[in-house]
Amino acid sequence: MMDVRVLVDVVVVASVVPALAITPRVLVRRPDPVGAADRRVFSPAAWLALVTGLVYVNQVLFTVYVLRVHGGDPSFVARYLPAGWFDLASAHPVLRDLAEHFPAPGLLAPSVLRIQAFLELPFVLLSFATVVRWLDADLYRRIARSALLPLASVSYTTVFCLVEWDLRNPYTVDDVVIRAVSAVVTPLLLASMAARDTGTTRVPASVPGLLVFIGSLGALGALVLVVYDTALLYNLGRLDDRLPLALAAAAALLLLRVAASRLPARSAPTLSFVVHAVRHWLLLFFIPALAIRYGLLFGTPRLALSAGALTAAVACVRAAREMPTGAERRPRAALRLTARIGCAVLAGAAGAALALRVTPPSYKEVALLSAMGAFLVTAVAVCGLLDRSRRE
Repeated sequence: MMDVRVLVDVVVVASVVPALAITPRVLVRRPDPVGAADRRVFSPAAWLALVTGLVYVNQVLFTVYVLRVHGGDPSFVARYLPAGWFDLASAHPVLRDLAEHFPAPGLLAPSVLRIQAFLELPFVLLSFATVVRWLDADLYRRIARSALLPLASVSYTTVFCLVEWDLRNPYTVDDVVIRAVSAVVTPLLLASMAARDTGTTRVPASVPGLLVFIGSLGALGALVLVVYDTALLYNLGRLDDRLPLALAAAAALLLLRVAASRLPARSAPTLSFVVHAVRHWLLLFFIPALAIRYGLLFGTPRLALSAGALTAAVACVRAAREMPTGAERRPRAALRLTARIGCAVLAGAAGAALALRVTPPSYKEVALLSAMGAFLVTAVAVCGLLDRSRRE
């Protein structure tokens, strides 16, 4: 049987290739007309909050199950999984009281890995959809009605199942079947939801617009990492320690989204390129995102990083081709734009390197989020300064 590392590497490559082939057609297709909403339609962020709530409800039910059925000892499942899982809040008085009065604790057996197996895919896809909709609501609808969504669902589920098999336990077969069902149901629900979405959001090509978007991305990333650490790894006992970070990130996210709705629609040449590049990168990264993330842990890290770098490079090339006709297409103006982008990339790389040095060692996702945030903030700031000096 092939090694899991090799299979994860295969999924990385198999996910990047269709992303490169399909994304140009996604942007070429004419967008569907946006009509008036006939009823209340919630954004993917609202559905993400609902799914997150269900994940934590499952954690509470799992704790009740362990307390009543296994005497508070999770070793019946923990012995099959690596260290860092199952730090339960079994000493919490509210949970102990709930466990004591719960009428039929044996019925909570599906809370052991099975419910999470269904919810993990919508959690990941809704997180990505939320970011895309913040950037461009039309892009969000285009992705949802294209082949990118089902292909991403297949790619993510394949990686989840490979990791399940690598950490196989008595629940693995059930989890794989449940994940397969989720892979069919989730994209259908997301496509239906996006088809009824009437939003017209789009990030302005300005320093404030991009910084608000980057800040929103960072705040959401922090919340996702808290959910990952405290709930998806069954570590509800860590929630008290992570709660200040989660509350601060949620408050910052709320303020940033309010600010985003009030930003003027300004644009500048270099920052317009940045917006186009991010737009293309989200398209290209959508299918291989999870494969690249798990490739750093279960596959070949260099291959995963190379795949991520390839999507970024192709996004920049396509963004350059998408720049408006006129002055920016003249050779001298194009050379100046290239020079400004090069300066911004070098400054962003320096900012990312500094962020990696000062970020405390933790999950790899924390380091990647810190580096990406520092790169984007530095690059946007430099682009803004260069555009301003050009105008002056």
